[in-house]
Amino acid sequence: MITRKERERYDRQIRIDGLGIEGQEKLKQARVLIAGVGGLGSPLAVYLAIAGVGNLRIVDNDEVSLSNLNRQPLYGAEDIGRKKTGTAELRLQKLNPDIKVEAIFETITEETVSRLVDGCDLILDAVDNFPARYVLNNAAIKMGVPFLYGGIYGLEGTMTTIIPRKTACLRCIFPDPPPSEIFPVLGSTAGTLGCLQAMEAIKYIVGIGDMLTNRLLILDGFSMKFREVRFERDPQCPDCSPSAGS
Repeated sequence: MITRKERERYDRQIRIDGLGIEGQEKLKQARVLIAGVGGLGSPLAVYLAIAGVGNLRIVDNDEVSLSNLNRQPLYGAEDIGRKKTGTAELRLQKLNPDIKVEAIFETITEETVSRLVDGCDLILDAVDNFPARYVLNNAAIKMGVPFLYGGIYGLEGTMTTIIPRKTACLRCIFPDPPPSEIFPVLGSTAGTLGCLQAMEAIKYIVGIGDMLTNRLLILDGFSMKFREVRFERDPQCPDCSPSAGS
């Protein structure tokens, strides 16, 4: 049940048409996996925490470095060398002591992903490489858990919402991974896309608005324009087609 203190804390969002007390209760009961707490994961985790998403499971295998600080506002110079997950957990709990944060310092692999996703209502992609994204995509399909993809490059960003067996999956959209590289990122690009992912996650949990399904949203910060590309499921997709895994 939503307490009197929670009603006051979330008053402005409770006033949103379609959200209300019932929607806030859904947020409170939700359990989401945030895969990565770096450039995308930092704003994503912050805005889910302060919105009252009750159970955040954050997973990362990295430590804070100086080069992270242009785009990862969960951390400061004093955190260099510390595990991101532990530091993020402390910051998120300070932002909202009424939620639960489960911090897991671990690499997302085919061997670990089922355990990491288990019990979660939603997978939020904030990793920085496609091999891990494909692992999350496969787990989402096999476990029937919706998957919100997000990616950034310089002043550009992309995102989509994947509903297993109903929409195009990540492999349908990106059949082959882009080259692995250390890519450029402006902090505000990560912040913008992370906030959009948080909004999409909240919409899904509450059940309001139109989801970004079968649509790839593309942010072009150079021209300050958004556009979208529509997709359909690939009947031959090695990940989500009926014959996949057979």
